[in-house]
Amino acid sequence: MKEKIGQVFSIAKDNPPLKGCTVSKEIHSGENSISYFSLAKDTDISPEIYPSYKLIIPLSGSLEVYGSDGFLKNLDLGESILTAIKKPVGFKSKEDSVYIEVNLRKETKMNEIIKAGEVFKLKDLISYGEDRIVNMDLMSNDKMKFVLMAFDKGTGLSEHAAPGSALILALDGEAIIGYEGKDHLIRAGENFHFAKGGLHSIKATENFKMALILTLE
Repeated sequence: MKEKIGQVFSIAKDNPPLKGCTVSKEIHSGENSISYFSLAKDTDISPEIYPSYKLIIPLSGSLEVYGSDGFLKNLDLGESILTAIKKPVGFKSKEDSVYIEVNLRKETKMNEIIKAGEVFKLKDLISYGEDRIVNMDLMSNDKMKFVLMAFDKGTGLSEHAAPGSALILALDGEAIIGYEGKDHLIRAGENFHFAKGGLHSIKATENFKMALILTLE
């Protein structure tokens, strides 16, 4: 991934919208590409038909996801949507907005908890377990995994290496991420990137939920 490594950062703050413009930045190419989109107030990306699913996750502001067939869904911060394939879909912003788009190839296995075209909140899809770490594979194929994790306060993962490049989206609470010998406090709304082979650990200082996008290309 074309992203900073080993430090807490904010995708939304690092990619501010430009007045009157829509801006895209691809951070991972391949069969499961990942891009950041920055839409200024009152701008839009007109509906187009796409051959694969798109997972849309707003990181600031809000979005209208719409189609020429009358389809319309509003996405507020914290909400996400999996767009349908072979149907026109566009994106409109009434305020400055930043979102992440994950393109998923057709062979991707989807957890039945989500349905294309329906709005959902990532952090609400998974629950905390007392003194436990709860994992949920939301989407996966042989080149990518999108995983949700819920850490009860005080639980954590000991140091290990990532088999690929991984992007963390902190969804709730806070935790300490250890990376290559240094500790980093991460809170809801912040992000972290592990390089392939990077040694890391996680310790929940409070109840902590996160999404992890692991790429194996």
